[in-house]
Amino acid sequence: MPRIWKHIINITFGTLLVCVLTGAYFLGAANRKPIRCKGLAITVTDSAMNKFITPREIRHYLDEELEGGYIGVQLDSINLSRVEEILDSKSAILKSEAFTTKDSILNVVVTQKKPMVRFQKGNKGFYAVEDCTLFPLQNTYTSHVMVVDGYIPLKIEHGHRGKPDTKEECKWLESIIGLVRHIETSRTWQGKIVQITVLQDGDLLMIPREGKERFLFGQPYELEEKFEKMGLYYKGIRKDKGENAYRTVDLRFNGQIVCRKD
Repeated sequence: MPRIWKHIINITFGTLLVCVLTGAYFLGAANRKPIRCKGLAITVTDSAMNKFITPREIRHYLDEELEGGYIGVQLDSINLSRVEEILDSKSAILKSEAFTTKDSILNVVVTQKKPMVRFQKGNKGFYAVEDCTLFPLQNTYTSHVMVVDGYIPLKIEHGHRGKPDTKEECKWLESIIGLVRHIETSRTWQGKIVQITVLQDGDLLMIPREGKERFLFGQPYELEEKFEKMGLYYKGIRKDKGENAYRTVDLRFNGQIVCRKD
């Protein structure tokens, strides 16, 4: 067979093969059904430590706020960034991650914020985390953190979520969180101070876990100096005078520890 005919046959065969493969691809694509979401799987990674948000609440947020929903929606059409944006806007959530899997499930993994302090203001209460975000107490769960009560200078409405409204309130809250952080990271004081009461003039009264002493701490500043004086009280005065000698220990004055029996 002449070479030219062999060349023509090869070209013709190659063209037919391409046509067949192309037709098969489009026929298969036409017959393939789009993969649609058939469920939502929610994981709260630190649920054993905190229970400030539940899978039920997460599902409710997405049902209410995700435009177009997700059940029955084509998997590659679900806006995963929008899912994360909705959840990350909730004050109890530190971070969320959304992704889909081959079993047609929308997966959401959530990490909660960790509260540092609990404020109790009359019959209202709320938590604060390290970034000064506030969120309400939960009916079903209480976190074992430092409690601050009394004349709390935060005008927080019931159900408030987010940071305080004014710079003055934010500054005060930052100072309290700094104080609690100082206690919780100290080998000496961690676990020994159980409650802080804000007095009417704004000074702080610290209540230790053991003993009848109440420490007048003053404003939440000059922490190192005041805790050093508290330590000197325990090592010197209390050891010398006995455990029940004094009721009030005043740390507010420079270079002085003022003890009162009343």
